[in-house]
Amino acid sequence: MADDLRSAVGRKSSFFGTIKAVGASFFGVRGSRAHQSDVSRLNPVHVVIAGVVLAIGFVLFLLFVVRMVIR
Repeated sequence: MADDLRSAVGRKSSFFGTIKAVGASFFGVRGSRAHQSDVSRLNPVHVVIAGVVLAIGFVLFLLFVVRMVIR
């Protein structure tokens, strides 16, 4: 199990590609073929970081929109 985790964390992928995959997953527009490709090449640590960053960005965007509407 430890070897599987080390090999998964050692995967080389671009952070932009990770952001793109996580962003598409937020909206549910990821196809099964693309999902299988992502599972085999994305670094799980990058996926978690990207998910947290995009979630915070989404909340901040919603707060901005609400403040603009209230004015």
